Amino acid sequence: MDIRSEFGQRIRELRARSGISQEMLSFRSGLDRSYLSSVERGERNISIVNIEKIAAALQVSIGYMFDGERFSATPAYQPKEFTIPFLERFKYKLDNEKKILAFSVSGLLTGNDVEYMDSILMGICSAFGKGELTLFVDHREMKALDGEPAVYSPEVAEKAVLFQRNLLRYNRRAIVLCNSEFQVQQLNHVTQESGIPSTHLFGQDKEVIGRAYQLLNINGNELIKMQTD
Repeated sequence: MDIRSEFGQRIRELRARSGISQEMLSFRSGLDRSYLSSVERGERNISIVNIEKIAAALQVSIGYMFDGERFSATPAYQPKEFTIPFLERFKYKLDNEKKILAFSVSGLLTGNDVEYMDSILMGICSAFGKGELTLFVDHREMKALDGEPAVYSPEVAEKAVLFQRNLLRYNRRAIVLCNSEFQVQQLNHVTQESGIPSTHLFGQDKEVIGRAYQLLNINGNELIKMQTD
């Protein structure tokens, strides 16, 4: 495949898994929509300056734009993704002894879902003092109906920054299990904006869980465990 077509496909993939339209990518990057369309079709020799703008709009590094991790270009965040109620896809558990607040999300999130999590988890956190808790988050099953990983939509990412800023009052750090390197990239950006110290892990399940438990100084967690086939 021609390098221009390959790179255009890469942009389509990352845009689709973020729930971002060409119009939105145009707005976020400051590049003309027709120009972006021609880039995605492989018709442009795109400059490094514009690659940087697109990477920033997608909340990834320039290096990740050329990473080998690939996805389908099927758009995520379609209405059918939200037929299962969020309450059935959101689980949480407090370990009072270790002072670890764990929660997991399967499927995709809306802005309202983030606000709901904020209200529930902040209610738990408010019983603790400043910096007493550690967050343990499982996003491994944050996937679209096609079974492929998806990352936060722009609305969700914006709400997640506010959510994390609220949690800063009670949480000293966060450990997050991610569904892809793409999500690691995006959450690095989100936590940089929010200011909460956070470690984002992605890789082989056994290694990732082992690393998370080591960082948390625990031997296991009632909610977040190694996945089994």
